Amino acid sequence: MQSLAFKYFYEVAQRGSLSGAAESLDVAVSAVSRQINQLEKRVGTALFDRSSRGMHLTAAGQMLLKHVRRVNLETEATFHAIAELNDAGKQPIRVACTQGVAHDLAPYVMARFTQQYPETRFSIFVSSAKVATERVATGESDIAITFSTTPSDAVEVRYACSASALAVMSKHHPLAKRKRLQLDDIQRFPLALTDQDTSTHKLYQLACNRIGKWVEPSVISNHAEALHAYVKHSQAVLFASYTSVAGLLHDYELVAIPMRNTEMHARVLQVQVMRGRQLPDVMDTFIEWVVHRLKQLMAQAPQ
Repeated sequence: MQSLAFKYFYEVAQRGSLSGAAESLDVAVSAVSRQINQLEKRVGTALFDRSSRGMHLTAAGQMLLKHVRRVNLETEATFHAIAELNDAGKQPIRVACTQGVAHDLAPYVMARFTQQYPETRFSIFVSSAKVATERVATGESDIAITFSTTPSDAVEVRYACSASALAVMSKHHPLAKRKRLQLDDIQRFPLALTDQDTSTHKLYQLACNRIGKWVEPSVISNHAEALHAYVKHSQAVLFASYTSVAGLLHDYELVAIPMRNTEMHARVLQVQVMRGRQLPDVMDTFIEWVVHRLKQLMAQAPQ
């Protein structure tokens, strides 16, 4: 159960000031100040740096905030589990993921999961990889399924697998019969590329930097399906992981070909949860289903 001191601490951390927290809690500023002072006395160190511009967490405060968030989530999960004993409701599984995962992988697993566990509810939030990770770290989402090019200590990685960027094109494309490709092969054709917030765009930049040549994409979009359709109806090439396009290859008459450029292999697909959080059993089970599907896709992916 959340203590009064933790409750007030959390609000100050969220609002950035005693007055903002007091307004949110509908209490006097002095009451909030008293609780914060008592909490700092208890832990033996300052939790906030005070200034005329507000209150900002110290390193100790950031550590305590992570603990409070984790406790709040686990308390909420326990209350939901108790409610389920009386059929009073179910906690949704909140999934954050990137577009590539949202297009097929996540809904595929969710659909099959609800066939076996029909009472399960899901909430899916589609964002950039960075935002998906941040949502899990702050407790806004329970699970992130997202691409990563650099490690993050803000989350715990339950599973990771290779997520190389493959060259995707129409099966009628002049390069479609090749077993492997490199950027020099592709750069004489139109290029369709996801926007700068995506890991695919970053991998392409790295590979171009290595060979000292940049070809401007014909189409850039933050909507992956628009690029899939563009490639289907042209001689353009796009880059995507196999998990992102596996469900499209047959219907869109596309092929996916591995790249020789090592930079196009420099990322992984991760299943992330909040570090140190104890998840409800149903979420652990869902993660097992996601991992199983990822292993299936990895076994099918072109090498």
